[in-house]
Amino acid sequence: MIKKLFKRVLSMGRSSKIKTVGACEVIPFKVHGVQREGISFAARRVTDGLQAAGFQAYVVGGAVRDLLLKRQPKDFDVATDATPEEVRRVFRRARIIGRRFRLVHVMFGEETVEVSTFRRMIEAVDAQTDDHGRLLRDNEFGDQGQDAARRDFTANALFFDPSTQEIFDFHHGYADIRANLLRMIGDPATRYREDPVRMLRAVRLSAKLGMKLEAATAEPIFSMKGLLGNVPEARLLDEMLKLLMSGHAVECIKKLRAMHLHHGLLPMLDVILEQPMGEKFVMSALANTDQRLREDKPASPAFLFAALLWHEVLAAWNAHLEAGQPAIQSLHFAMDEVLQKQRAHMAIPHRHDAIMKEIWLLQPRFEHRAGQRPLRLLELPRFRAAYDFLLLRCQSGEAEMELADWWTEFQEASGERREEMLLPDKGPKKRRRRSKKPSASASADQLVE
Repeated sequence: MIKKLFKRVLSMGRSSKIKTVGACEVIPFKVHGVQREGISFAARRVTDGLQAAGFQAYVVGGAVRDLLLKRQPKDFDVATDATPEEVRRVFRRARIIGRRFRLVHVMFGEETVEVSTFRRMIEAVDAQTDDHGRLLRDNEFGDQGQDAARRDFTANALFFDPSTQEIFDFHHGYADIRANLLRMIGDPATRYREDPVRMLRAVRLSAKLGMKLEAATAEPIFSMKGLLGNVPEARLLDEMLKLLMSGHAVECIKKLRAMHLHHGLLPMLDVILEQPMGEKFVMSALANTDQRLREDKPASPAFLFAALLWHEVLAAWNAHLEAGQPAIQSLHFAMDEVLQKQRAHMAIPHRHDAIMKEIWLLQPRFEHRAGQRPLRLLELPRFRAAYDFLLLRCQSGEAEMELADWWTEFQEASGERREEMLLPDKGPKKRRRRSKKPSASASADQLVE
């Protein structure tokens, strides 16, 4: 502990100039200003523990970038020269995950730190690629410099040592961050061919961080966008979800549209941008989600999926109604048809189906404002999500704003005020069924049932 403290004190008193060691720039604390205290307790414990065991260990990637941009990182990842087995031996609560790309999750309290071993770029001669150049295998251990080279953008290739508070920079990422520039490491066309999803990441990070895409990084995207058709649908959906839940979805969508990254390439984006009647509604839903995420409020992917597909459900529902089918039955048919159709294109996980259907099914019930039905609706678990959905419908002009205003007041009103707000119940009175008494010959089991 004394040795570590002495090392930290020495580093604080070092020169305020950036020094170059081989291919790496070492940026001292006096230049970058990122303090050890900005790193989470668990991440500090992991780097301290690995260094005490004789290994290199650094906080890497997005966390370092965000701290330099004065943002609060969501999580902290650590890179080390220790193998996964060696990492697990250092920490009591650690487990190895993954098969092709093995990582270690180290747990301190409720926080989990992801630890990866330095990896290297596979030489082109040895690389396993598909016919389009997409890497199929990229998982061999290497050193710190090799690990930096295999990362995507210079801003994500920085290593922070909490013990010395120095940043190690192999690709001028620190200068790029100060210049507000997002730049690909290596030849952009080659890197996009290795992994076409990097084109989406470039757009997402540029919008999220407010950084300008370097010209050479942006230029190949339009001509290479067709490579996205070679990416597994589940991976595309995962990347699109990150984009939509980034807190900057509206800006991301604008950038994707400007680069023409839709029209069949990204089915989810087609749903957003190719709806003449529903685009305003969908963009309102994205803006609402952005606002919630910026305020650290919960946001549900299922809610977004429900918004993206609502106007398709609405069109199918109206078609069934025009065919003379009952309203609720028609809505059920419409929901099933749309989900079945979109699943083939968007790979929406089944786990979201129930929530989406509940939100949709509650929309007709907001029209009923008489009797006990409004009170029963308030008690349902999915009421709040359905109410937020109703607000979007009213704001986009699909439903009358008076309906949203009524429900906004009703849910906050006192019991007496609610009674005043309820409309007269003019519907036909339902006859109550008389319960049948069990016959004398009924068995004991039937009586229990």
